[in-house]
Amino acid sequence: MDFDGPTTKTVEPFRICFVCAGNICRSPMAEVVFTSLAARAGLGAHVSVASAGTGDWHVGEQADGRTVAALHRRGYDGTAHRARQFEAEWFADLDLVVALDRSHERILRSWATTDEDRGKIGLLLAFDAGQVHLGDVPDPYYSDDRMFDEVLGMIERACIALFRQLQPAVRQGATQ
Repeated sequence: MDFDGPTTKTVEPFRICFVCAGNICRSPMAEVVFTSLAARAGLGAHVSVASAGTGDWHVGEQADGRTVAALHRRGYDGTAHRARQFEAEWFADLDLVVALDRSHERILRSWATTDEDRGKIGLLLAFDAGQVHLGDVPDPYYSDDRMFDEVLGMIERACIALFRQLQPAVRQGATQ
């Protein structure tokens, strides 16, 4: 029996994209929070996190200043974010596409061309038993700082719940 030494198996990171309307409020919050959770768990290299919008209104812009401020108040840094629009071709490279409300979910489902792609779509609050009844993360865009803080709190709780569900599989993949 020939033995050429240990084989190295490359494990792809778990790829997740959070999606809202313009990619300047809710989805950047979710991206920053989820990225932080993965990093704190020592799994940052094993999770690829992105965000996008269903619309193209803000492509290339930074996150809304109120988003950045709310994140900062909770110890996160959202200053590097640049908005982009989700593209249907991305489904092939993603493991999970998380919509922040049902209107985004409907749009994403209409863009998905296969059952496999549609199966990758979920609502953020559906991952959190304590918030699932709410359905949608409200859009704080036309509101005040307090609403941005409340929305960030909802997103943090739901991202923690989602991360807890994904962490065992990500951790197992990281050790392979």
